[in-house]
Amino acid sequence: MCPNHPLFHHFDRGPFWWLLGLLWSLLAGGCATTLPPPAPPELPATFVPALSSEFVPVVRYGRYTLVELVPDQAQRDLMQQVVDISIPSAFDATVGDALRYVLLRSGYRLCDTPDTGRLFALPLPAAHLHLGPLSLRDALLTLAASDAWDLSIDETTRQVCFNRRAAPPPTTATPVVAPVESATDSVDALQPWEALQ
Repeated sequence: MCPNHPLFHHFDRGPFWWLLGLLWSLLAGGCATTLPPPAPPELPATFVPALSSEFVPVVRYGRYTLVELVPDQAQRDLMQQVVDISIPSAFDATVGDALRYVLLRSGYRLCDTPDTGRLFALPLPAAHLHLGPLSLRDALLTLAASDAWDLSIDETTRQVCFNRRAAPPPTTATPVVAPVESATDSVDALQPWEALQ
């Protein structure tokens, strides 16, 4: 029964009917129908001006969140992805094992060359059992001892190769020789009183 029932029009019959009408209106409050607010329309991708002259496409997620529709730096340049890896501490882990483990889900493969056989066979230092957080490029250079090896990346096949850095040519140091003084000059310098006579 909704409030437009004839029972509600008899409030003038006395306090009992008035109280009954009030109680009934409280209980029958569910009869009033209210429509929920309409759902916001699905907004297409909009453009928000960036600090530069380009526009960045964004889409609205939720009420207050705008999400940019551009890949982040690590998705564009896979060598910039951040890795934080603990290499399983096997007793005989080598640098080659660690390099393969770091590259496991990176999208890259390690290329084997005869020159890198010596690098891959080196024992893994305990300091390299945990790497990160740092970029993939820095992790690879850390494992390979970047002073001795150059990192080269073939993006077409996504292969990571190490090339032995050329040793600098030996410098032939010429010894610096102090000028030799004559014996008479050194004697005169040691005995100034003879010059006064």
